[in-house]
Amino acid sequence: MICIGLSLYAWTNPNLNLAFSLMALMNGNYYTLITAIFIHSDFLHLAGNMLFLYLFGTFLEKEVGPLRTGVAFFTGGILTFIISIPFYPQSNMVGASGAIFTLMAAVLLVRQPGISGRFLSPIGPLAILFFIFNIISIHSREPGSVAYISHAIGFVIGLFFGANWNEEWKESLLFTLILLVLYLILYNSLIRFFFVSL
Repeated sequence: MICIGLSLYAWTNPNLNLAFSLMALMNGNYYTLITAIFIHSDFLHLAGNMLFLYLFGTFLEKEVGPLRTGVAFFTGGILTFIISIPFYPQSNMVGASGAIFTLMAAVLLVRQPGISGRFLSPIGPLAILFFIFNIISIHSREPGSVAYISHAIGFVIGLFFGANWNEEWKESLLFTLILLVLYLILYNSLIRFFFVSL
């Protein structure tokens, strides 16, 4: 709700200085480390982030509780902005993407390994696919205003949280990788079946 409300407020008041940047930091506008997490550049940016915040945030909250989820969200968001400065020194950075990628990586590792309905959900493989997509986008130097490097930074931060909260994180990661392979095989089989049927 804060993301939606603050984004709408920023869009209707374009002269506000709520985005994070190196200049904002040098000018002592430390509040932008928080406000920039909640404001988004446009409706699509906001809608996409809110969808993934709901998916990964609620899942993580059920696994580790709201306090730890909040700590991961804000730590990931703030550290992602700061660590991203060398990669985007002239940019105004906004959005919860870095914080969401932190939650995404934490979800990947906190799930208890084993066969259960929660573990078999596609959310773990989805986290891996999003990370791979961002790495590919970084290497292909995708044009546009998406900070793919910041996403990767947020993801790496989230791995520390996930590993700290689950002693069996290696097993969880292995099970998730196996699950990803099974999902890809199933997906390819379904695609081939439908193409052959047509």
